[in-house]
Amino acid sequence: MEEPLSPRESGQFVSERSRDAFVDEEGAKCVAQMIYELRESEDFTASGWKKNNPLAPPPDSDEAVNWVFVTDTMNFSFWPDKEEEQCEVKCRGNTYRGYMSLCAAITRAMDEGVPITSPSYFSHITEAKLAHVLRSDTTTPMPMLKERHQVLTEAGRVLLEHGGSFRKFMSRCENDAEKMVKYIVQNIPSYRDEAIYEGKRISLYKRAQILVADFWGIMEARGEGNIPNLDYLTMFADYRVPQGLVYLGALRYSDGLMEALKNGELLSSGERREVEIRGCSIWCVERVQHHLWNLVEQRDGKKCHINSALIDFYLWPYAKKHHKEMAHIPIHHTRCIYY
Repeated sequence: MEEPLSPRESGQFVSERSRDAFVDEEGAKCVAQMIYELRESEDFTASGWKKNNPLAPPPDSDEAVNWVFVTDTMNFSFWPDKEEEQCEVKCRGNTYRGYMSLCAAITRAMDEGVPITSPSYFSHITEAKLAHVLRSDTTTPMPMLKERHQVLTEAGRVLLEHGGSFRKFMSRCENDAEKMVKYIVQNIPSYRDEAIYEGKRISLYKRAQILVADFWGIMEARGEGNIPNLDYLTMFADYRVPQGLVYLGALRYSDGLMEALKNGELLSSGERREVEIRGCSIWCVERVQHHLWNLVEQRDGKKCHINSALIDFYLWPYAKKHHKEMAHIPIHHTRCIYY
């Protein structure tokens, strides 16, 4: 079987053929200008992820790398069937929803003495025990428990076969971001986020790329952040960032797609419109990065350090922060293990 296009190549391929999602070049320039004004902010450093996630263990702790692996392996499908019925997890005096409910559940388990970040433990955890770890503090459970159990135990067994920790697993990749992404998707099936679009095998690799980016964030926070080829990473195509890109005018949907999403139509994983939303989101952020790099070179006379992954690290919390202002823009809903 032929190798899939890389996420960046896939984004361009989809964007050039898309019928329902479109990159707006002028909008991308405006987002680049917005980011240019914030270019010296801590938001645009890899270690800035810790500020946005106070539940993560200290980056220099033994648990940090495996904590990232556990949360990123189960980082998918948090949206509720009904807005008023949310899974919520309380941890250290605060209540969390969405992706942060997963982080809270893992940290709560650690606080309770459960060795949830140990591959020897989570590779064999029962579904019932994982259900207790991920228990909600409302009547709405965390979605897709069976799938989360399957991917976590599968990934844990892979780590045991590769030295027993995520750090040892990654040590085979020569600290190269591209090799890391490819090694992850080759060895852990649940990270193999691919589709067939217009007869071409493409890749989106949302979780694999964010896992590499989070690993980079920990290493940078430790003063060990010299990972070559980080510009290989694209944005992490999910359902929240596309909404933010539409709100900011950098991404557009056709009237038909917008109406379908507003009517609550579910899109299946790999379906044309779903692939177009995600693929065009990737290419949209690539265009934002292109214009940002031009601005920095022209105005500052130097090379820009902000890559697509860092732009995503900014856009995701931005979309969460401004969710009320962009409530009129629907997110697309797809139940799957990829995002």
